[in-house]
Amino acid sequence: MVRLRRPRRPLHTARQVFAALLAAAALLLALRPDPAPARAPETVPVVVAAADLPPGAVLTAGDLTVARYPPGLRPGGVAADPAALAGQVLAGGVRAGEPVTDAGLVGAGLTAQLRDGQVAAPVRPADLAVSALVRPGDRVDVLATPPGAGRAEVVAAGALVLAAPGPDDADDGLLLLAVDAGTAAQLAAAATTATLTLSLPPPS
Repeated sequence: MVRLRRPRRPLHTARQVFAALLAAAALLLALRPDPAPARAPETVPVVVAAADLPPGAVLTAGDLTVARYPPGLRPGGVAADPAALAGQVLAGGVRAGEPVTDAGLVGAGLTAQLRDGQVAAPVRPADLAVSALVRPGDRVDVLATPPGAGRAEVVAAGALVLAAPGPDDADDGLLLLAVDAGTAAQLAAAATTATLTLSLPPPS
């Protein structure tokens, strides 16, 4: 007697097809090459201040460090190597981590006027209008009046003015003077406790 095979149920056939598809997908995943490792984002070197620096500071390698910036965020006028800025003079103060740009430097032409033993010292008189009367190349006396003093004392005599505020910086009043290191230290100390003013001596 011939036995007839019972037809397979549709659900059983579907399960077999699904199992075959899963096996094929697993084989494809196993054969797929490993993805390439993620690339680190591209950056460029930017010279920044290693610490807070005052106006008039003569930059040294220890004053500067290098930070990494995305190319699209790299400020204009920056250097990639601290050695490129050594010996330059800051026209204004910078904070630690702030990029040092060419717009913040007084330029080589000014520092070239310094004689041996001289430095560029910043001075901001109490009366900003006085600074507006001074031009680079002038010579000035800097006078300091301590609190309660009856008269002013000359802290720097006949100092050469390297830089003075321009029309756009009239509210700043900062001057850059060529003085010896000892006078620069006296000016820095007087600026913290005394009122500073200027007088213009006659040409020598």
